[in-house]
Amino acid sequence: MSDEPQKPHTIDVPAATLEPGQSPAVQEPPPPSRWSTAARQIVGGSAGVSVLAVLLALVVGGIMIAATDETVKTTAGYFFARPSDLLQAVWRAVSGAYSSLFQGSIYNFRRDGFAVGIKPLFDTLTFATPLIAAGLGVALAFRVGLFNIGAQGQILIGAIFAGYVGTRVEAPIVLHLVIAIAAGVLGGALWGGIVGLLRARTGASEVITTIMLNYVAFYLLFFLLSSPVLQAPGATNPKTAAIEPTAVLPRLLGPTYTLHLGFLLVIAATFGVWWLLNRSAVGFQFRAVGENPNAARVAGMDVGRLYVLAMLVSGGLAGLAAVNQVLGGSLTSGFAVGVDAGIGFDAITVALLGQSRPWGVFFAGVLFGALKAGGYSMQAQNGVPIDIILVVQSVIVLLIAAPPLVRAVFRLPQPSGVPLRKPRSTSAAAVTK
Repeated sequence: MSDEPQKPHTIDVPAATLEPGQSPAVQEPPPPSRWSTAARQIVGGSAGVSVLAVLLALVVGGIMIAATDETVKTTAGYFFARPSDLLQAVWRAVSGAYSSLFQGSIYNFRRDGFAVGIKPLFDTLTFATPLIAAGLGVALAFRVGLFNIGAQGQILIGAIFAGYVGTRVEAPIVLHLVIAIAAGVLGGALWGGIVGLLRARTGASEVITTIMLNYVAFYLLFFLLSSPVLQAPGATNPKTAAIEPTAVLPRLLGPTYTLHLGFLLVIAATFGVWWLLNRSAVGFQFRAVGENPNAARVAGMDVGRLYVLAMLVSGGLAGLAAVNQVLGGSLTSGFAVGVDAGIGFDAITVALLGQSRPWGVFFAGVLFGALKAGGYSMQAQNGVPIDIILVVQSVIVLLIAAPPLVRAVFRLPQPSGVPLRKPRSTSAAAVTK
């Protein structure tokens, strides 16, 4: 090999095309390294865009926290006299709120002992469990080209089935729990299957049918809670009796922590959905229909049957969320019409943030569980309205729906490889001395 130094990479410009005073060669900037290119591709990918969207949403939340803090408002009145007071007040407000958010969702440094301090993490996983289950159902429907916004109704029907078995049926301890779980999943699957059947047979939009069935499920649950079918004996308010101890999801780490068996069921469901979509023939057909139903039909696939099957599975996963709400957590003393706790619509956000990928949905559900668990701590310790958490979630949805905006803010390349800003021309006419 030659020891001579390498010459800079240049572009030779024909002398005939040069104007007086122009240089015959233009030096190009060195190409980016492989590590730099790989890092930009990772950050600019779908997963990287989701992470950056969350960071931007937290920044927006921080701005709102500062704007609603009384000390910040006071110091802003004499900003030009002592600007440092305003900056310090903003820092204390935002850092204090997010510190409380962390301590309420991950680890509480104010408590003595690791076993006590780590309790918020298990509260986060408990909150995340039904979000993950319902998010998986919505995400699977997305992959098949169906916009399932009826997870709320499917959760309510699943709660009816699981609640009835949990309060009215007597069975041995293990069998009773298995029957209650199966009933909740079956209820959600049947309600989702109605949507798939209507889409397959009549071409009815799943958006309209799921919205309508949400109302039907809500008022059906209200009626049953006001009748002897589900209402607690002797009660006057629409609420069920306590779930039988034999049908309660057992806690995994004892009575100190709220995490129960439902979390393991959700992990199994996440792996099952991943295997279904990526390793099975039915999953291949699901993805093919989601990409182009007409092409799938020409290829010999029964698109109508796949719609029904997809909505059965999607509704069943929402029913699993109902199982976690009814048989686990704090609702085992009985539940009312608000048993879904907004999970049905939060599941849409979780599915979007997870890019409709099973493990992406899993981690998105954990994130939203952390926001929900930490939001209460943030409100109690810092007086920050918990509605700010809803704003953060809404901003996340907005940014996930507009990934070019996120890439533009962080100056990342577009997926097509086209740069965000047109590069400078290196033609001979643009070369200056």
